[in-house]
Amino acid sequence: MSVQFIGMISARKVSEIHPAQSPAVDGDYVRRFAQAHEEAGFDRILVPYYSTDADAILIGAYAASSTKRIGLMLAHRPGFVAPTLAARTFATLDQLSGGRVAIHVISGGDDKEQQRDGDYLNHDGRYARTDEYIQILKQIWTSAAPVDHEGKYYRFRGAFSSVKPVQKPYPPIYFGGSSDAAIDVAGRHADIYAFWGETKEQVRDTVAKVKASAERQGRDPGTIRFSLSFRPILARTEDKAWRRARSIAETTERFGGQAALGTNAIAPTNVGSQRLLAAAARGDIVDKRLFTAVTRLTGAKGNTTALVGTAEQVAESLREYYELGVSTFLIRGFDPLEDALEYGAELIPLVRDEESRRQPAESVNFAAATS
Repeated sequence: MSVQFIGMISARKVSEIHPAQSPAVDGDYVRRFAQAHEEAGFDRILVPYYSTDADAILIGAYAASSTKRIGLMLAHRPGFVAPTLAARTFATLDQLSGGRVAIHVISGGDDKEQQRDGDYLNHDGRYARTDEYIQILKQIWTSAAPVDHEGKYYRFRGAFSSVKPVQKPYPPIYFGGSSDAAIDVAGRHADIYAFWGETKEQVRDTVAKVKASAERQGRDPGTIRFSLSFRPILARTEDKAWRRARSIAETTERFGGQAALGTNAIAPTNVGSQRLLAAAARGDIVDKRLFTAVTRLTGAKGNTTALVGTAEQVAESLREYYELGVSTFLIRGFDPLEDALEYGAELIPLVRDEESRRQPAESVNFAAATS
């Protein structure tokens, strides 16, 4: 299975070491940021969703208009937009972008974050609603006739979309969430299950859980891809890379862990963050290259684990995760635009070159096994 790389863009320059500054939407930065990822060879860019920031779909539409090839991965929270309208919105953007849209369904693991947009449903209720929501999206995207629906969370009559996605049967569905309720929904609906940069032991555990969930739903577990998120910290030598990592942690601590993701004073309630903090409790360096200091300093509010080393060393770590079943990597830097260009010049080509060398051998092995 080929390796894919996803980057992440934002409406303005911001990270754990770069406090957000006005304006809240910098169109020139969005354009340059999206184009930098396309030039660097990324397959997709994630447009994140925060309850206080710019609209992800509109930023994604602008990024699509500023690029030619790169795919979009639009974070989307069920519950705030009717699924019938969301289906038409995503299908329209898929048409206008030439079939480049994917959605990243995030049910929400932080009650206060959800409540800012008026969502007071509890954790398990949000995932039950997501299950119904995704079913409706798929119906609207694929139905040739009007659809009636009466469920626990949604009710409508004669819903129909004259605009269908370019991608058939529908755009790829990325899915996030590490709780038991989330894993259950992922097994039913996820094309790509996306989670944060865990230890190798944790990744084995998560991959096994999602595959088992898919089997319980009557799906072939081999049809689900897995996407892992890291914050690579690169330098020409390993020593310089670790000095840079420590400097990033020191700057993050100076800003109180608040520059990008808000205060870390409250312990996270979502399981994904708890798993990252469990890894961080083992020390700032785990599995040789997994750097967890920023995770600890920010309370694991987001994908904050880093892989540290030379480009060759980090590429080797990514290959080790690939062997565990991960074929998609969401990588973003603490110097967001600059790091995206560095990944394109240093890291992504190494992984691609190794993949092209390995594919012929894998094909021969497969042919021998099936002859």
